[in-house]
Amino acid sequence: MSPAVSDQNRSATDGDRAAPEERDRSAGSGSEGLRYLLVLSRPRFWLYLAGPVAVGVTYGIDAVSGLFTPVTVTLAAYFLVPANVFLYGVNDVFDADIDELNPKKEGREARWQGSRPVIGAVVASGALGLATLAITPRVAWPYLLGFLVLAVGYSAPPARFKTTPFLDSLSNGLYALPGAAAYATVAGAHPPLAALAGAWLWTMGMHTFSAIPDIEPDRAAGIDTTATVLGEGRTYAYCFVAWAAAAAGFWLVDVRLGLLLGVYPLFVAWVARSSVSVDRAYWWFPALNTVVGTLLSMGGLWRVYPLWEALP
Repeated sequence: MSPAVSDQNRSATDGDRAAPEERDRSAGSGSEGLRYLLVLSRPRFWLYLAGPVAVGVTYGIDAVSGLFTPVTVTLAAYFLVPANVFLYGVNDVFDADIDELNPKKEGREARWQGSRPVIGAVVASGALGLATLAITPRVAWPYLLGFLVLAVGYSAPPARFKTTPFLDSLSNGLYALPGAAAYATVAGAHPPLAALAGAWLWTMGMHTFSAIPDIEPDRAAGIDTTATVLGEGRTYAYCFVAWAAAAAGFWLVDVRLGLLLGVYPLFVAWVARSSVSVDRAYWWFPALNTVVGTLLSMGGLWRVYPLWEALP
């Protein structure tokens, strides 16, 4: 699941259909169990949760001394790995049957191999999320709790937002919440509403774009998503509108932020009109998001430590 994200569908190998007992032993045994947890956590998407923390901190602090504190480092560490184990672990538990037919699980990802240690790690990761309430101010709690609730509700019944058109897209605002929590933690106040709305709209566009490659397999599996309802052409338009609105939200905060976020509607328009396969473009997004996130963070840092002061 991701703004990355529609981890659902497609075909399995005989090896992947090994007896549950064999898979349980493999997933739960020593280094194999750790390796499986690493794959389950989607390392290439780690910055989708940890990156917003960095952005939120840099815009929330009023001095460089607030950048690395026990609280900010703990939040960054939680959203770098444990939060991803929790988010994608819950996703994989409830998508186990669907993922038997998902070719994404044959390479960069793995099919659910739930064992007691793995399930325990997923539950423990959720508990660590609750533990962050003990080190953060009350103003950050709605964002932290919102992340945990949506992380479960996206994949788990009875909500299972991922199979409800438009709610699947809307619920992916969960990726913006770590950044909002980090900002609130260091600033002691809620983030600007326009920035929060812009970040939420950005995640909606990311989620729906990532669902385009799954349109036909999802339809074959009887899964309804925003992308299956709209079809490929109108889904491109939906992403363009979501990302343009996100850029407008950030423009209201700072014109330079709006211009930076403007790369996304331009990109989806180019993909829609070019011969580039959306399956290929989907894998470029971790790199694009890393570049944009780095520039956002640098912009936040330059507020409190201008670039010219860093030059010799």
